[in-house]
Amino acid sequence: MTKERPVLVTTAHRGVFFGYLKKHDSRNNTVQMKRARCCLYWPAEVKGFLGLAHTGPLEGSRVGPPADITLTDVTCIAECTQEAVGRWEDAPW
Repeated sequence: MTKERPVLVTTAHRGVFFGYLKKHDSRNNTVQMKRARCCLYWPAEVKGFLGLAHTGPLEGSRVGPPADITLTDVTCIAECTQEAVGRWEDAPW
């Protein structure tokens, strides 16, 4: 069994999601994710969406609950650091 990778995914519809990559279909530009969370807002201290992949959500971020999802129109798949994964999983916000 392959280990699911913690990633941050963005879409053409301005969606920003953290979760565990299950499947990436580059031909159809879709991904399947486990335990995905949508980040609705993050403070300036995060330093943009790639900051969510590097440090994770900080205090003041607005994040939804986890769900298994399929995303379409993917524009970016960024690997997450262990620090970021810890913050996403701890859900301190």
